[in-house]
Amino acid sequence: MTPDVTPLALARPARLVLRGQTFDAARPAVMAIINRTKDSFYQGNRHADLNSALAALDTAVALGADIVDIGGVRAGQEGEEVTVAMEIDRVVPFLERARAAYPDLILSLDTWRSEVARAAAHAGVDLVNDTWAGFDADLLATAVEIGAGYVISHTGGYPPRTDPVDVTYGPGELDVVADVVATLRAGAQRAVAAGMPPERVLVDPTLDFGKTTTHSLRVLRHTADVTALGFPVLQALSRKDFVGETLDLPADERLEGSLAATAVAAWLGATVFRAHDVRATRRVVDMVASIRGDRAPIVSTRGIGPHSRYVDGSATSGPTRETTRE
Repeated sequence: MTPDVTPLALARPARLVLRGQTFDAARPAVMAIINRTKDSFYQGNRHADLNSALAALDTAVALGADIVDIGGVRAGQEGEEVTVAMEIDRVVPFLERARAAYPDLILSLDTWRSEVARAAAHAGVDLVNDTWAGFDADLLATAVEIGAGYVISHTGGYPPRTDPVDVTYGPGELDVVADVVATLRAGAQRAVAAGMPPERVLVDPTLDFGKTTTHSLRVLRHTADVTALGFPVLQALSRKDFVGETLDLPADERLEGSLAATAVAAWLGATVFRAHDVRATRRVVDMVASIRGDRAPIVSTRGIGPHSRYVDGSATSGPTRETTRE
C-alpha cells in the first residue's frame, strides 16, 4: 500500500558555468570574500596588506571555497574615498598572485567600475560582481569583452556606496519582491542580449542594498521566485545588517543568523553563496543539497547489513560502494 504522501515541489536552479566548472543544485558554490580594505564593515575581513589577503586566500581555498570574490572598496557610505587608481592598485596585484597560485580557481572581481575590470582582465577574471546594478553602463560590455561572467544586482536604484534611507516599493507587502524579480529579469535579459552566455549570468537579490530589514527578509523568503527566472542565483547574506537587526547583534556575532538564512536560500534554489565563513557555509549548503535530494551523502553505511540491496532510490547517484553491500 502506497502512503498518501505529496511529492516535494522544489525550485530547480539553473546551472552556472565558469572556467569550465559547473555549479547547480547538486554542487552549490561557496564564494569567499576577501576585501583589500581597512574599513570593511566586518573587522574579520580587512586585508589592506597584500600578504594578509594572500594568506586569507590560502585559507579560503583550504576550507572549500569554489570562488574568491576580491573587492577594493567598502560598499557603504562610511569609510574613505577610493579612486579608480586606488582600487586598481588594491585588486590587480592580488588577482595576479591568486591566478599564479591557483590556476583553476574561479576569481570574481567586486567592482562597479569598467576601468577596474578592464585593468584586471589579464589576471583571468572569471566573474564581474557588479554590486551596484549597472551604474557604470560600460561594465557589462567590458565583462563580455574579457570573457567573464556577470552578476545582475538589485539596489532599488541607489548609486554606489549609498546606504538606504526612506525606502519604499509601494503599499503592497510583496511589492519589493515584485520589484526585485522584475529588475533582475530585465537585467539578465539585457546581459544575454549583449552577448553574455546565460550560464554565465548570475542574479543577486542583493539584500540590504536599497532595502530595509523587513524588505530583505521578505525577499529572502521568496528566493524561489528569483530562481524561477531561469538563471543561477547568488545570495550574499553573510553577516549583513538584516541579520544583525533581526537578532540585534553586531557583525562579529552574526554567524548563526547568516547560516540560517543560507540554509533557507539553499532550500529555495540559490546556487552561489557569498560568505565570510567558508567552512561553515560549505557544510551548510552541502547538507541542504543532500536534504533536497540533489547530492548523495559522502558516506552512507548506517543500517546497511550483509544482505542489504539498493532498492529505494535513497542515493541520488545510484548504487555505490557506500550504499550497497553484498
